[in-house]
Amino acid sequence: MRVLLVDDQPEMASALGAALKRYDMIVDHVATLTDAHEAIASCAYGAILLDRQLPDGEGLTLIPALRAKGIAVPIIVLTARGDLADRIAGLDKGADDYLAKPFAVEELLARLRAVRRRSAELSADIIRVGRLSFDFSHREASIDGAALELPRRELLVLETLLRRMGRTVQRSSLEEAVYSMDDEIQSNALDTHVSRLRRKLADADAGIAIHAIRGIGYLLKHAP
Repeated sequence: MRVLLVDDQPEMASALGAALKRYDMIVDHVATLTDAHEAIASCAYGAILLDRQLPDGEGLTLIPALRAKGIAVPIIVLTARGDLADRIAGLDKGADDYLAKPFAVEELLARLRAVRRRSAELSADIIRVGRLSFDFSHREASIDGAALELPRRELLVLETLLRRMGRTVQRSSLEEAVYSMDDEIQSNALDTHVSRLRRKLADADAGIAIHAIRGIGYLLKHAP
């Protein structure tokens, strides 16, 4: 999942971003409402983590602005303002959840899973293709019930291709799913991840195969 973290506290944002990345999430961090609008306009996010007190205004104003544009991305407000009245204000503005600082990363992860389950973006928590099963909520892949161990970025490639099974996925879309804005991307890095994933799926006889579409991207479909 690609997450946008909107928070102007560098230390907190760095620590939270590092923690979420350990759970296979791509995290983009911005510190202002202006930068948040620009990031959302250029990338598709699975969730937004939003602080209230930002240098250029009240964070809650972002929510109705996005909803007015038809952007239904789940939003969790993260703030030190945890009084009942503040929580009600956040939820009334359209936030999907409200978490007061300080909080445990495990609780945030549980809330992210919950809002994603409620989101219309996911039509199913688990998809089965060939002999492969993929659990989107827990980001776990298995072959006939046996875990298929994959590094984080190969897992993200697989998830992105599965969401668009049978359709060509452009390289730019895969790179957005795999790398954050701060990552330095080597020219052949994505191809390396795809190649390794393709080999592992073939070795496991998963019943699906990744095909390169020259000059465009990659296509996941049933193996012949």
